[in-house]
Amino acid sequence: MIFDHSFPRLYIGSVVTEELINAGHRTIVYDNLSYGHREAVHPSATFVKGDLLDGETLRGVLREHAIDAVMHMAAFALVGESVTHPAKYYQNNLVGGLSLVNAMRECDVKRLVFSSTCAIYGEPAAVPIDESLPNNPTNPYGESKLAFERALKWFDGAYGLRYASLRYFNAAGATER
Repeated sequence: MIFDHSFPRLYIGSVVTEELINAGHRTIVYDNLSYGHREAVHPSATFVKGDLLDGETLRGVLREHAIDAVMHMAAFALVGESVTHPAKYYQNNLVGGLSLVNAMRECDVKRLVFSSTCAIYGEPAAVPIDESLPNNPTNPYGESKLAFERALKWFDGAYGLRYASLRYFNAAGATER
């Protein structure tokens, strides 16, 4: 299993890594450390420093470790910054994600869990928010995540990539670490 969590504050990635290891799963963390730090990686996880845009390294890790599923949590996730630097967000969140699923396709890895966001809904038309509401992001962060979700649908149809997108709302407090 490969796990990528170059995510600001590393919270979700760190908690999921710990839970996977506690459940007995072999866990590989692939991270470029642009926001993260090595100390946040669970000591029982295998750590590989690499970037999603480096397809050669991605393919090497997928093959070397015989990866059977990917949990993709690498994202730039600061809404305000996404408005002032949209290219950075599309490059990392969309282009980087496409690099990952292309490497997965080339290595015959067919299962993906994608860390998406509630930001794809924008200003909700109703509350509580559920999946039937329209997708109407109001910033490049939400738009880049939605664009990748849409690409996943097409990768599933064309290449048999099975995926689940998790749309988080205000994650907090699952661990003391």
